[in-house]
Amino acid sequence: MNITFIGGGNMANAIIGGLLQQGWKPADLRVVEIVPAARDKMAKTFGVTIHAAIDKHAMDTDCIVLAIKPQQMREAATMLAPLLAKQLIVTIAAGIRCAELTRWLGGYQRIVRVMPNTPALVLAGMSGLYAVSGIAESDRKTAEKIMSAVGTTLWFAREEELDAVTALSGSGPAYVFYFIEALQQAARELGLNAEAGRQLAIETFTGAAKLAAQSSEDVATLRARVTSKGGTTEQALKSMEADRVKEAIIRAVKAAAERSRELGDELGRN
Repeated sequence: MNITFIGGGNMANAIIGGLLQQGWKPADLRVVEIVPAARDKMAKTFGVTIHAAIDKHAMDTDCIVLAIKPQQMREAATMLAPLLAKQLIVTIAAGIRCAELTRWLGGYQRIVRVMPNTPALVLAGMSGLYAVSGIAESDRKTAEKIMSAVGTTLWFAREEELDAVTALSGSGPAYVFYFIEALQQAARELGLNAEAGRQLAIETFTGAAKLAAQSSEDVATLRARVTSKGGTTEQALKSMEADRVKEAIIRAVKAAAERSRELGDELGRN
């Protein structure tokens, strides 16, 4: 199977790198990228075929991955529409709903929408997928196979659920980095050097996440197990509860989901 990526940014680079590690051949992968420097870099790094524009040669493929900025989608779709010939389209552009993409593509509906996140850059991503009604099971498997090259995948039955996915896992890495930043600052204020604070914060976060992922127990149980009565952890959690940290996090994620809905409305107006 051949895949053409429209856009050669970070996410396209991550997916291509993941596919090659899984045994895909460079000859099966193509990239349309308008920036010369980016084209040269991808050709040297991956050995894939590079195109400077959307044309019939680039679109002679089985699957098209739209890996461009949402603001560029309508223009790209307009150029793409007359070249479509039953290819599967996988879009990873944030906020662009399938209905709008279908409209810009002149009614084309063989579409899977994906919400990935940046840990895909280290092949540890989390991608939420949604398929247009009536799409073939083989197309679902193809989209899943592509995104599995950079991490874990999870299907959703309703497209509107992707707003919550965006807020939780799409934006989620920023929340994690924010918490790590706070731990590092606390380390400095407690007298630890910057490198020690960084290592302690990151390794603790990585280890705790791995423990949660591998445990069959609920995270609340894992948290309680660390929290000895009258101990240091209990004191820290009491402070967080007094500041309503959990409520603030939930409120923040809901705000992100609402903004995702708003952006979808704004991007789809044209």
